[in-house]
Amino acid sequence: MVIEALPEVKTLSFLPAPVFGLERLSLYYSRCGYEICEYSVGVKLMWHHAYWYAFAEAAGCLLCRAEADGGVYFDFPVPGEHGDVEAALDELESYCKEQELPLRFSAVGREQLASLAGRYDGIRTRNRYLWRDYLYSAEEIRSFAGKKFAGQRNHIHRFEKLCPGAVFRQMTMERDRAALARFVRRFDAAYTKQGREAMAEREAAFAALRSGESRYFRIGCMEYEGEIIGVSLAERCGETLIIHIEKALAKEYSGVYPALFQAAVRAFAGDCKWVNREDDAADPGLRTSKMQYQPVRLAEKYDVEVVNLFSFLTGLPTLRTERLVLDGILPSDAPAYGRLCRDDARNRWWGYDYRRDLGDRPRDMDFVELAARDMAARLALSFAVRREGRLIGEVVLYRPDGRGGAEIGVRILPEDAGNGYGREAFRAVSDWALYSLGVTRLYARCFRENTASCRMLTAAGMRQTHGDETMLWFLRTV
Repeated sequence: MVIEALPEVKTLSFLPAPVFGLERLSLYYSRCGYEICEYSVGVKLMWHHAYWYAFAEAAGCLLCRAEADGGVYFDFPVPGEHGDVEAALDELESYCKEQELPLRFSAVGREQLASLAGRYDGIRTRNRYLWRDYLYSAEEIRSFAGKKFAGQRNHIHRFEKLCPGAVFRQMTMERDRAALARFVRRFDAAYTKQGREAMAEREAAFAALRSGESRYFRIGCMEYEGEIIGVSLAERCGETLIIHIEKALAKEYSGVYPALFQAAVRAFAGDCKWVNREDDAADPGLRTSKMQYQPVRLAEKYDVEVVNLFSFLTGLPTLRTERLVLDGILPSDAPAYGRLCRDDARNRWWGYDYRRDLGDRPRDMDFVELAARDMAARLALSFAVRREGRLIGEVVLYRPDGRGGAEIGVRILPEDAGNGYGREAFRAVSDWALYSLGVTRLYARCFRENTASCRMLTAAGMRQTHGDETMLWFLRTV
């Protein structure tokens, strides 16, 4: 018998930056007001080999998918001119359900964190202290006025005396490729930082300068006696100028870094309110240097994992009806449960073929272990349906959406079908989910031709909401 799979849901398609289009990326990031460096074309291009960034659009918003630490993470949606962030999150949630991925975000700012906390059943957060960005007042950097910037002014005066006639100007690869190559050789000869992170940053920085994607960035150099002695690559995102790259020959030209920083801000910031110099990569020297420029604040970034209502359970309860007991599936249930799960006649209506996950010849215990794994991961809650101590079926709560919603299904062994046990068990778990667990929307679906299930769902208190030529959808709320 062919097991007809549940119909596929149209889902998002994430594409790498060159396929998605750098121009489209820039349209979103150039107006982004999150003030965090990850929300920029520069970071996505410089670190694409490390995180395998991919992009999609939903509800007028940009979505970014990344891979890190063996898992998948998403940026908070970036709205376009008429973007709807809540609708974009709806589509991202559907994508994660279809792909069976946990919904996790990275580099979430404080304001966006509050939005996620208010949207979901619960969240787990990690404050990424090591990756906080340094944010400065653009006006303060332009002038370096006041006592607190006396040190920066002194460094710049020293540089101006050492290098009279040094100028900051815009760069183009057509004009400056050879001069940049000479600068890189001089920079590398004096470069002393070791370690994978430092070398990766150096490689990413110079690759970005050579990439020829200058139309998305503002690139400038400090030039002295016809040679480049410092380079800066910046990008405007909303009201923030993000400086992705600052490299200079500091050992040869004292004071070049503060002079380069101020000159780049004067040339590129325009009417920006803020300047973001990114994080310090946990480098003590870099941290000291960035703090000396008197940041207005360090922009916090959070990793966020959405948790669903199932996550707050310590275990399954025991539910009792007039004729049935519903509780967890036990190893001793393996023979009966294995027979239920192998029943292709019922699997046809269940919309799931066990062979996709367990192969053609699974053991009875494999089904019990799979249910236990889903329970441990809080992906599904499987209740054994018992009649006089014997397992006669199961009710499953699954596909929790993290926002109070979940789906429910029931199946009964063939010799026990037709006695109303399915409806009785279904109703018991539905009531528990809605009135004890805290589910606010309980969904069910069945194939249109499965008239018995349709009648059972209606009798159990579900109402039909919509359908198509294949499926009917049902809903029950509190």
